[in-house]
Amino acid sequence: MKKSLMLIAAFVLAFGPVARSYADWKSYAWTYNYQTMRKDTAEIEYYLTEEQAKIDDSSQSIWKHQLELEYGITDNLDISMYQMFIQSNTAEANKFEYDGFKLRTRYRFLEKNELPVDTLLYLEYIRNDNLEKPNVLEGKLVLAKDIAKFNVAYNQVIKQELESGGKTEHAFAAGISYHIIPQLRIGIESKGSYTDAKYYAGPTISWATRKKFFATIGALGGLNGKSDDLQTRMIMGILF
Repeated sequence: MKKSLMLIAAFVLAFGPVARSYADWKSYAWTYNYQTMRKDTAEIEYYLTEEQAKIDDSSQSIWKHQLELEYGITDNLDISMYQMFIQSNTAEANKFEYDGFKLRTRYRFLEKNELPVDTLLYLEYIRNDNLEKPNVLEGKLVLAKDIAKFNVAYNQVIKQELESGGKTEHAFAAGISYHIIPQLRIGIESKGSYTDAKYYAGPTISWATRKKFFATIGALGGLNGKSDDLQTRMIMGILF
């Protein structure tokens, strides 16, 4: 009996829920969950994104690097700062350079399941390293719902260039994921721009440990001629 209880305890520790011990585990690579950092917790995240316009032309691609520091002001409000870098690979040259910074905040209404649809507001300021390019303000309405082991999320996105006559872009990201075990989620994700008529879809897989680390990987294929042939993204996060 004692041995059986020890085995059960070991199983719970290894495969039990990780949501409370991990602050900002992302189920998707492009779509935001209904989640914010807990009060007085901080996390570092690294994003690596590849954009390949033509999959049969490996000489041309773009690699984007982002390093993010997040902090929870309250259990429902957090802030973060991103430092951005970009590597452009062409047939003529390869170039790695600083690309600017972003400031972001998120506010989560109530707790999960207290509203018919969990709702979060997201606001981000983007400043490019090239001062000739306009500043950008990006807002997201994040809607999500957990149904048994499934999660469904939709992000309505608006981007506004902060200059006279600046471009306004309406976009979206959406996903559905499934908890195979508490530490492992798999899903399908889609994103696109209603304004530019670019659309993508593909698989996502995400894994986390009780040691406050997660990794998420997604790949999207373009669904029409205006879209890149392939985009991939990896996100890694460490809570401290």
